[in-house]
Amino acid sequence: MFQNKVVIVTGAAQGIGKEIASQYAEAGAHVVLADINKQLGEEVYIQLKNKGYSVLFIPTDVRKEQDVIHLMTASVERFRTIDILVNNAGIFKPISPYDISIDVWDDIMDTNLRSVFMCSREAAKFMRLNKNGGAIVSMASTRAFMSEPHTESYAASKGGIVALTHALASSFAPDHIRVNCISPGWIETGDYEQLRDIDHQQHFSGRVGKPEDIARACLYLTDERNDFVTGINLTVDGGMTKKMIYEE
Repeated sequence: MFQNKVVIVTGAAQGIGKEIASQYAEAGAHVVLADINKQLGEEVYIQLKNKGYSVLFIPTDVRKEQDVIHLMTASVERFRTIDILVNNAGIFKPISPYDISIDVWDDIMDTNLRSVFMCSREAAKFMRLNKNGGAIVSMASTRAFMSEPHTESYAASKGGIVALTHALASSFAPDHIRVNCISPGWIETGDYEQLRDIDHQQHFSGRVGKPEDIARACLYLTDERNDFVTGINLTVDGGMTKKMIYEE
């Protein structure tokens, strides 16, 4: 279903974003890698290019409107359209609410939330020209619904993504653009083998999540056959947020 589709993935240089970009490329899509880290972005680009995939790397600071506009226009110049956008870029800085500065708060909001609006708006300007519209998926988090101390800025930004998702789904519906978000739980992007049994046992699934779990969710939400799915938040957490915390 993704052969020759044009897919933009922000935060594509590592972790979940890298896996999302890789799976779309393997599925036959033209993939635009966007990331602020030029070195890592180039490395991922070369890795995928050497496998014979159709990819393009565009260094992008999603906090900057002109960078976002350039990302979309350059993608269209190369591939002529945009079919899918995955808003994956984000940062996490746990800081006490007593200590966090307004500048840091704004930086987290600009990176995690405002960027989702800007990227979605600019991509939709091209998607609405397509016969079949397009699809947008943004990364929220289970932390939009549950918290640890000192995560106010991150939780607020991810909660905002959930609300923004159904608002955009409503506004973009006449242009056949579907908008959804994913709330990942514990997705291990480091050394998976170093996890403990107790880490895995916290989940109904019996294991901690992997980046490919989120990538497959993106493929589901952006498959044109699933055009009845829009405006939702899909929690992908192995059931962790549904587990009672009480011990016998």
